[in-house]
Amino acid sequence: MPRQCELCGKKVEVGNQYTYRGLAKYKGGVGRKVTGKTKRKFRPNLQRVRALVGKTVQRVRVCTRCIKSGKLRKPPARKAFEPSSQPVAAAEK
Repeated sequence: MPRQCELCGKKVEVGNQYTYRGLAKYKGGVGRKVTGKTKRKFRPNLQRVRALVGKTVQRVRVCTRCIKSGKLRKPPARKAFEPSSQPVAAAEK
């Protein structure tokens, strides 16, 4: 299962994490220097959500931006368990 939003297709991006040393010029130093560069991943914030897909309810992996923007149709809320109002008949002896 790929780490990808099923609605917008947002997926893992790669980039670099830089390590600096030195004092910034505006603080009186000679400037910041890059001393290291390592690979890193930017992962989308995916959530598993119940959604209406056609006429069925399915669990989908969707990014939070799609949930927030309303691209996702949520199903009506489930009804809570309601015990029947009639008592259960006692076992006869």
